[in-house]
Formats: sequence, C-alpha cells, structure tokens
Amino acid sequence: MPDRAPQPVERQLPTEESRDLLALVREIVQGEIQPRAAEEEDAGHFPREVFTLLSDSGLLGLPYDSEFGGGDQPYEVYLQVLEELAAARLTVGLGVSVHSLACHALAGYGSKEQQAEHLPAMLGGGLLGAYCLSEPASGSDAASLRTKAVREGDDWLVTGTKAWITHGGVADFYTVLARTGAEGARGITAFLVPGDAENLNAAAPEKKMGMKGSPTAQLHFDGVRVPDARRIGEEGQGFAIALSALDSGRLGIAACAIGVAQAALDEALSYATGRQQFGRPIADFQGLRFMLADMATRIEAGRALYLAAARLRDAGRPFSRQAAMAKLFCTDAAMSVTTDAVQVLGGYGYTADFPVERFMREAKVLQIVEGTNQIQRMVIARHLAGPETR
Repeated sequence: MPDRAPQPVERQLPTEESRDLLALVREIVQGEIQPRAAEEEDAGHFPREVFTLLSDSGLLGLPYDSEFGGGDQPYEVYLQVLEELAAARLTVGLGVSVHSLACHALAGYGSKEQQAEHLPAMLGGGLLGAYCLSEPASGSDAASLRTKAVREGDDWLVTGTKAWITHGGVADFYTVLARTGAEGARGITAFLVPGDAENLNAAAPEKKMGMKGSPTAQLHFDGVRVPDARRIGEEGQGFAIALSALDSGRLGIAACAIGVAQAALDEALSYATGRQQFGRPIADFQGLRFMLADMATRIEAGRALYLAAARLRDAGRPFSRQAAMAKLFCTDAAMSVTTDAVQVLGGYGYTADFPVERFMREAKVLQIVEGTNQIQRMVIARHLAGPETR
C-alpha cells in the first residue's frame, strides 16, 4: 500500500477573494504557527506576536464591517479560517474566536459614535479582546452573575470577580457583563472595559490539562471606574446581548473543534500508512481502516453542520438551534476522533513525541467552553419541545 500523505481540506468557498484569504491563512499557518506549536504549548508560551501578525494581515476582524476595519467576510468563510488556525494550534484558533466574541457587543449594539471610536483598533489595530460573563459561582447559570456596576454620576463602579476568562490578564479590552438592576437576566448590562483600567487585576493563570499557551484567569474588579460612554446598549439589555454573542461564538467553537479533529485524523492517517507491522502498513488492517473511515465521516458531518448554521446566519435567518447542534456535535466528534487517533498510534500516541495526545487534551475543553454540551442539549430541546414545565 503506498504512503498517503494527508491533503489540505477541499473547501467550497463563495468567492475568489475568500479562496485567496484561505491561501494566506495556510501560508501563515505553515510559516509562523505550526512549526512552533508543540514546543510553545509545552512551555506555556502565549503567542501574542502571532495575534499581532493576524491583526496586521486583516484576520482578526473578518466577520465585521469594513467601515470600521473589519473584513466584510460571511461567517461561512470566517469559520473555515478558524478551522485552519485551530488545526495548527488551538490556542490561536480559539483565541481568534474569543476576540471576535469580545467585539460582538460593540459591533452589534454600540452607538455609531462608540463604534467609530473603538472598533477600528479592536478589529485591525493590534488590540486583543476577552469576554467576561462567567463567574466562580455562575457558569451555566449565567443570569445569576454577581458582579455589580453601580452608577456614580457619569461613571459606573464595577466590583466583582469574573472567572475562566480566556486572555485574562493579557487582553487590551474586556467586554464585561455586570448587574446594574434587579436579580435575573433583566438586570444585567454590558460594558467595554480597558485592559489597563485602574483597580482591575488578574489572578495567576489556571493550570490546565491542555491549551497551556492560552492564559485562562480570574479577573478582580475592585471598584473599576467605567464611563457611561463605555456602556454598550441599554441598561438591562446585557443578557440579551450576551446570548446573541454566544450563538455566534458557539459556531466558532464548532469550527475550532473540527480543526483539531482534522489535525488528529491527518496525523493518524500519516502514521497508519507509514507504520509497518506483520510486513505491511497497519492501514491495511480492516480494524484500523474502519476506524479511520469513521473518524473522517464525523469530521465531514461536523463541518457540514457548522457551515449550514453559518449560512443561516449569513442569510439573516434564526440559527440558535443549529448553532447549539453544531457546537454539541462538533466538539463531541473532536473528543471521539482525537481519542481514536491516540489509539491508532498505540503506545506512541500516548507520548508527547507525537501531537495526538495534545489534540486529545485540547478537545476536552471544547465540550465545556461557551456552554457545556449538556447546556447545548437543553437549548436544542427547548427549541423542539418548548420550555421546561416547573
């Protein structure tokens, strides 16, 4: 059986511009991201220089309006860029997704004056963002958050702790959800907080089983003064803004998951066609051939699912249910495919000499972030059967 090197994913892209864009992404991946990914992840190095390069290349604001420095790209193109970046290094792919999530509130709900003042630097000026919704005691139940913003003249004083913040401590700006009114979802408001704001401090990064190069940290707000001019949307509109952002963000996670799964399949295929046992490649054995076939099928199905949801979004149609389905299926597929990739490599798959063990560790977090997969099932079921009776 001849050695079969994995080939680049064949993508259906809508324009010549988008095909050129993917070619640029692959050039950056091959030259600047992939060669150092394993070493830098092992060392816990956050590749800020890569995000600067992506910003300079116009890749940090792809789905946003060119009027403010964005790329005017449809979500179906943006997500395929994320997939390519995540396949090379999840720290980068997920980081771009989080940055896009952090820009969503201002781009979608900010005033024209706010957008003109802040978006150009956020989308193409080298800045990096983070999204602050979760807290130590409110993860899946985000509407119960406790961080408070109290009005003081033309300012707000924000006090509380945010948890599990990707880019916590290194971001240049934070989109922060805080309580300005009564308990529940209607008492929450969104704010744009500078990363260097006085009385804003980051805890030491969490020690994680994967994505060691991506800092995840608590943020402590000790009376951080935020001008009312940095309030996004109306008072009490914050939770609706957050949910809108999460629908789009879940598609970003789905695309990243398929990227990790594709990288794992490529590694498993390369190994299986090159590794000889009993005088022939192990890919000749039916048990492994069927395993590779199942892995590839899960990836293709996941890619089709997230792209279908993206096309609904691009058409201005509801896509919340499909986003939850894509996040659920793609991240479960990534966990399954990366686990199988370790199995294909056998003992070698369990060592750090090959990247599949890193892919497996990274896939796990994708089943948790931006709404656990149990929450996704609840979202899907509500769309199908209506709200739960109490």
